[in-house]
Amino acid sequence: MERADIDRFVAALSTKLSASTVHDRMTLVRSLFQTAVDERRIPRSPVDGAKLPRVGSGAVDEEAIPTREEVDLIARHIEPYYRLSVYLQAGAGLRVSEALAFATQCRRFGALRVREQVSRTAHRADCPDRFGPLKHRTPGAYRDVPLAAFLEQEIDAHLRRWGATPVGCRDVLFARRRGMAGTMPTATTYGPDFRRAVRAAGLLGRDGTPKYTPHTLRHFFASTALAHGVPVHEVSRWLGHTSIKMTVDIYAHLVPAAWERCRQALQQALGPVPADVPAAAPAVAHRTATAAGSPLDPVGGVRVCAGRSGCVDVPVQRLVHACALA
Repeated sequence: MERADIDRFVAALSTKLSASTVHDRMTLVRSLFQTAVDERRIPRSPVDGAKLPRVGSGAVDEEAIPTREEVDLIARHIEPYYRLSVYLQAGAGLRVSEALAFATQCRRFGALRVREQVSRTAHRADCPDRFGPLKHRTPGAYRDVPLAAFLEQEIDAHLRRWGATPVGCRDVLFARRRGMAGTMPTATTYGPDFRRAVRAAGLLGRDGTPKYTPHTLRHFFASTALAHGVPVHEVSRWLGHTSIKMTVDIYAHLVPAAWERCRQALQQALGPVPADVPAAAPAVAHRTATAAGSPLDPVGGVRVCAGRSGCVDVPVQRLVHACALA
């Protein structure tokens, strides 16, 4: 196989898949050819130097994020058996393949442990392995995601009505109920159910097509967490992104309040001090006790003394925000 063959293969993938997905597929292809090189089966890898499609910043459009009311509408109109899947995506940031692989073993005290996703052919009776490792992760890797009380209630309600189905060593919640027992829904077979729900809810774009996809529910989770001050590195970890840069590229522009928080924190830390404030001691920074009724963080604040400008008490929370945005 030559470079030209790889280029044609990439071009064919690019007509059907997004740029980031093409990169994921080519990571596997590159690994296979590198193994062949290491075992001296071929002199060089034809993938070396292959041109892949450029991945943009991927910043999400605000219009692509459903509101809380729209999330509820989708959950109300989707087949009742899949109601929980909507909230696993919107309330825990799971990818659709991760939500469909959800099992009772995923529950932890106050958290969800996401270990696997359904494979692309899990809906077929002859599928040898219905579950695979998480995206961008090696087999056995997992991530923990905070479990809100409302989502625990949704899980309990699903179990009371439908129970769980043993598939291998797992008790899954979305195994098919009719016909092909033990097979699993996939992102492909689940898609029509989701689109019907969006249509039934009247959530259509200007061209009359469904306004939202399952993936947009992850946008709801991320944007809601960030808007309420959850650190971006935590949100990135819970989403399962490969790096914090990816999370920032997609969502940073949705948190305009961060600009004002930073302005206020730096003004308090470095700005001029009112005339009635006593002269400052030599520049130091130390913990101070929180006085009764003080607006400082309950665990204490930091007194910042900046040369001639004097001292000001700055809440720890504000300094954390300022450092996170630096």
